[in-house]
Amino acid sequence: METFFINPDLREYIYSLDKATLSKFIRLSDLLETYGEKLGMPYSKKIQKNLYELRIHGQREIRVFYCFYRDKTVFVHAIIKKSRKTPTQDIKTAMIRIKQLTNI
Repeated sequence: METFFINPDLREYIYSLDKATLSKFIRLSDLLETYGEKLGMPYSKKIQKNLYELRIHGQREIRVFYCFYRDKTVFVHAIIKKSRKTPTQDIKTAMIRIKQLTNI
């Protein structure tokens, strides 16, 4: 399953992370390409209907939100997680981007 970023700014943000975190992201995105929706915990978690998070553990906890659209995986938002609960505003941002994607 092919993956892509919803916009170049998100891609630039992900690729600006430290080498160890970027390496983990690339490894997990490869797993996501291989297993698609079957990829589960501890690597991926379903947040809402068609909204998932790729869970990158390390010195910093990174969450990359994604959805499935037309047989592709689309990365829509990313955050550095600072608390146990994922901030509601970041979930809303990801859902808005998914709606924009489906309205194209």
